[in-house]
Amino acid sequence: MGMAIVVASGKGGVGKTSVVAGVSSCLAALGNRVLCIDADFGLRNLDIVLGLSDRTVLDLEDVLNGSVSLEEAVVEHEEIPGLFLLNAPLSAGGMPVSGEPFAALIKEAEERYDYILVDCAAGLGNSLRMAAGACEYGIVVSTTDLTSLRDAARTGELMLGLGVRELRLVVNRVRRRLIDTEGAPNIDDAIDATGIRLIGIVPEDENVMIYANRSRPIILHTYSGAARAYLNISKRITGEKVPVMKIKYR
Repeated sequence: MGMAIVVASGKGGVGKTSVVAGVSSCLAALGNRVLCIDADFGLRNLDIVLGLSDRTVLDLEDVLNGSVSLEEAVVEHEEIPGLFLLNAPLSAGGMPVSGEPFAALIKEAEERYDYILVDCAAGLGNSLRMAAGACEYGIVVSTTDLTSLRDAARTGELMLGLGVRELRLVVNRVRRRLIDTEGAPNIDDAIDATGIRLIGIVPEDENVMIYANRSRPIILHTYSGAARAYLNISKRITGEKVPVMKIKYR
């Protein structure tokens, strides 16, 4: 039985989709069958970061309305065997009023894949409610900004209320110079502010944007910085004990 994980953020711009792409790529590279589901109806971006935008024809809406099967709609990455994507539709009009069709899809996916990562829209809207209602595991992505942490805390509370059983925190885009500034929130502050257990720290890394703009998964080009952090997070998801990354000056 696979593990379905909803990945959310209280606000946009914290790098949630990059985390989903990086962690899912690493999980597949470790030998797992991994399905990424972009549940951001109308504003999909996961296909670009994974380098699959030219190959996706069918999408999540087609599966939910019964037009095609899950197997027919997914595409596998050509360079990362075992990594699959079910893309979001270009229009937000197809989002189901009820979460039942999506929950049924997740149950089917759990029979076919080791891990399912659902990249839902930022905020507390229908995308998050649909995804959190279908997944037992969740990850909240936040930066150390106070506004991001407040929104992450509210997001986590909602996810738990919707049925997510285990929740973890990824602190993303961490800059040592910023967290060393007097009065600025640090990692411990982030954990305290959100009340969520930490599963990973991802340093600010220009390679994330460089390779996203090239539509190339970052792990195909480097094993340091953010790529190393994604690998550490993926190993923790599989149950391996890995020390938390220490953020150093470059």
